Formats: sequence, C-alpha cells, structure tokens
Amino acid sequence: MDFDQYLNLPLVRGYHTYLKLERSVSPNTLQAYLEDLAKWLSYLNDAHIDPLAVKLEHFQDFLIELRDLGIGTRSQARIISGLKSFYKYLLLENKLEDDPTELLEAPKIGQHLPEVLALEEIDAMIGAIDLSQPQGHRNKAMLELLYSCGLRVSELVNLQISNVFMDEMYISVFGKGSKQRLVPMSPLACKNINIWLSDRSQIEVKKGNEDFLFLNRRGSKLSRIMVFNIIKDLAQRVGIKKNISPHTFRHSFATHLLEGGANLRAIQEMLGHESIMTTQIYTHIDMNFLRSEILQYHPMNRK
Repeated sequence: MDFDQYLNLPLVRGYHTYLKLERSVSPNTLQAYLEDLAKWLSYLNDAHIDPLAVKLEHFQDFLIELRDLGIGTRSQARIISGLKSFYKYLLLENKLEDDPTELLEAPKIGQHLPEVLALEEIDAMIGAIDLSQPQGHRNKAMLELLYSCGLRVSELVNLQISNVFMDEMYISVFGKGSKQRLVPMSPLACKNINIWLSDRSQIEVKKGNEDFLFLNRRGSKLSRIMVFNIIKDLAQRVGIKKNISPHTFRHSFATHLLEGGANLRAIQEMLGHESIMTTQIYTHIDMNFLRSEILQYHPMNRK
C-alpha cells in the first residue's frame, strides 16, 4: 500500500480534516504528519497489527526500527510527535478509550550509545535456536551473518543468493543509497548458509522471490519485523534484559572488532559508513574496555 492509499483510509481522512481545519497546521507540517503516519501504518500492516489495538511496546519496536534504518533522533522525535497527535485525535473522536502513546517518550536529541552484546550472550542466543524446527537453520544462518558481517536488517532481508560467493567467502551487499560493498564471511557463516540452502530447496518459492536468500515458510522474502521478532524471542528465552534489535548485532560486530585491534577505517568499510565520524561512535562504546586494558597493562599500574 502506497502513501496515497493510506491517505484514503477513513481514519486518515478524518485526521487530515482535523489537522487542516481544527489545528490549522501549515501545508508543510500537514504533509510531514501524513507521511510519517503512512510510515507507521505501513509498519503495522507488515506486522498485521490493527492501528486501534496498538500497545506501547509496538511504538518502542517502531522506534528501534527507525533507528536501525538510520533515521536520526530529530526525525524520530518529529515522527513520535505526529503519532501522539494522531492518537489524541482518535481519543477525541471516541475511537479509543485510552491513549497508547501516553507513556511514549521521544528519543533524546544527542549522541546515543547503543547496547552491545557480549560474545557469550550472542552464543547463548544462537544456541537457543531449535534446529529441529523447519526455520531453525535459517535463523542460525541469519544471526551468524548479522554478527559476523555487521549487516543492517534491511541488507539481510534483501540479500540475494546471486550475491553470496561461497568459494571466495564474501557477500556483495547493497546498503544505503544502493551503494555496493564487499564483506568477508566467516567459515561458520558459510557452513550455516549451506545448511539453510539445503532446507530452502524444499520450500515452494513464490514468484519474484527466487533469488532472496532468506524466505519465510510461505516462500516469500522475510520482512524486517519478522527478524526483529525472532531476535526478541531468542533474547527472552536466554534471559537477556537489554533492549536489543537486529542492529545490536551490527554494533556488537563493530565493537568486538575494535576490541580485537581492528583499524577504524577497516571497520568503516565493512559497515558501509560514508564518513569515519559515523564509525567513531565505537571508540566511545569501547572506552570501558580501553580503560580496563590500560589499568591492566600500563607499567605505571603494574607497579
């Protein structure tokens, strides 16, 4: 469903009139609110969630996805402001009894240091995957790729078999702005992809999805929200309390590389960051590790 189709939904038409006539917002603000609302409704549609049955956790998951797509905190705050306005309107129209956005906080504008998983936590999540289930090897291969290649979730779900080079052990990834980069794969990731490809061959693939590496059981490309749900479920199973998402594996990939002594520019290339300034956030995340290394190994501290 595209933007115009969302604009024609009865709830959205009523909200459009409310903003224009009762709130008297400017044309630019009106357009921004409606476009942001379309993003939200598209997200709910992918997750099969009724806009009138949403809970606080759905907004929080949506915020995580916005962050993972590279949308800045200022834009996130604007989107949340618009969603709060929409649900206030639904309350006024008696479409809802309670406001699901009442406790929703907009992200603080400023540098955000994301969560990082310890290697033991990543191993625990991968170990919790039930390989006896039809999608078990698929999920294991996905987590191996997220962590060992530092992929964005959008890059993972759009990865095509024709861009996976097993013999050379690398993948060709199309990131933001369709910019291509080559990322090396670990032997373990290659092994798990091969096992998944064997299972995948048993699935009846829907037309147009033949080249996508990761499919759902109906033979279609995985959605981002499905990857989110798989990861949240695994984290809950092993008792991880951190607020994690697929992007947490990307952050962990970069942080662990830095801890291991990798060059910052090499990490920049593998992550597909245009600017080294974006990659430098990991030097801040890594500060506790660096401090412990200094305390342990600096000669002044070993006296």
